[in-house]
Amino acid sequence: MLRHFFTNSIGILCSRVLGFIRDLMTANALGASIWSDIFFVAFKLPNLFRRLFGEGAFSQAFMPNLVKVSQKGLFCAEILIKLSLAMLGLSLIVMLFAPLVTKALAFGFSPETIALAVPLVRINFWYLLAIFIVTLLSALLQYKNHFATTAFSTALLNISMITALLLALNLDQKSAAMYLSWGVVAGGMLQVLSHIIALKRLNLLRLLTLGIAKFAKGKRAKAKGFWQNFGHGIIGSSANQLSDFISTFIASFLATGAISYLYYANRIFQLPLALFAIALSTAIFPKIAKAIKSKNDTNAINLLKKSFSLLFFLLLFSTIGGFVLANEIIWLLFQRGEFNTNNTIESAKVLQMYMLGLLPFGLYKLFSLWLYAKMQQKIAAKIAIYSLFINTALCLLLFKPLGASGLALAGSISGLFLLGYAIFVFGIRQFLDIIFNRINLITIILAVIFGYLLIELRGIIYANL
Repeated sequence: MLRHFFTNSIGILCSRVLGFIRDLMTANALGASIWSDIFFVAFKLPNLFRRLFGEGAFSQAFMPNLVKVSQKGLFCAEILIKLSLAMLGLSLIVMLFAPLVTKALAFGFSPETIALAVPLVRINFWYLLAIFIVTLLSALLQYKNHFATTAFSTALLNISMITALLLALNLDQKSAAMYLSWGVVAGGMLQVLSHIIALKRLNLLRLLTLGIAKFAKGKRAKAKGFWQNFGHGIIGSSANQLSDFISTFIASFLATGAISYLYYANRIFQLPLALFAIALSTAIFPKIAKAIKSKNDTNAINLLKKSFSLLFFLLLFSTIGGFVLANEIIWLLFQRGEFNTNNTIESAKVLQMYMLGLLPFGLYKLFSLWLYAKMQQKIAAKIAIYSLFINTALCLLLFKPLGASGLALAGSISGLFLLGYAIFVFGIRQFLDIIFNRINLITIILAVIFGYLLIELRGIIYANL
């Protein structure tokens, strides 16, 4: 487990370091301007669908079925062809109705701003088809306990976007945003290529091509329950993603730069979430699914116990560090070029509110694995719907008095609800058995000391400036 966790973490870390370089260059080129808002809206749209249909719902429905089905090649081929055609159709619809789609995503944009955003929305959305293919191929690799390609391939997107920004040096903001959009599409194509190469090296490409040949002859895999679980999974994995959508929608009514503040702060928030929670969840999900299929719930719970202590430790320290040092982190990473001191202050406020939700969202990633491995996507969908209503109500309540910070706080509170409900379904007694141990108690004590030292150190630095 630890080997796969560290493989995922190192790959994600490399990608996120490149991602921060990309964001640094983006902030330098676009700042927190109308063009940065437009690009982030255009880039958010395919990422929203990617997380809904790809990384979230798909993986959670696909892996348990892949474990169970006998004709794995045919099953993979059938899902790949059917859903790729669906994604292609969705992309064509967005191409045709891009102005309406853009208006729905950023309702507060003026007609002139919508017109500027439409070309970028059309370009960025083609990333969806590429990344869906990557998601399926990565699930196939993970079934065979190969995590490195997927973990490191995200870096290809960032390298592509960095290259686009380098090509756009000294150009105006509109041109830089256009170059960035084409960089997104090129990065998606490179990710597909890297996974095909990995499949070939592991002799899995032949399995997939034979499955495609069988599907072309009219054969079908007996994947009972996949489509139903996939439908429930779309809803079940959508809480955080739709929260982002709602936040962007409401932020479009705030002053220029609000969308960008949310984006820059969320990028930092996503680093420990991906580096620890997503990396660990990805590493243990195939093992938990296989243990539950073998009716070995005890082994699955033991995996959760070990994972919880490690994840709790990492996320708690990340939360305290991110909250206390929010201003310094934003200043260090982004304050240069078009990104000024006021942008740093506003982004830091948003980051603090996001960091309050790091522990709940991270632990929810862990306990939701139990639901998905048990094929309980319908229950997860109900939890997500309730959470979404709570987030929407809080966004509407908090965005006027707190601005963009209120939108981030609303998301964090909805994450706390997600975790609480998932624990209730998992079993409160089983959860208490997991959390009450010496390691977690020591972690809390050390975290309090760590937070106190950070606050004192910060005060000493400011006193000597």
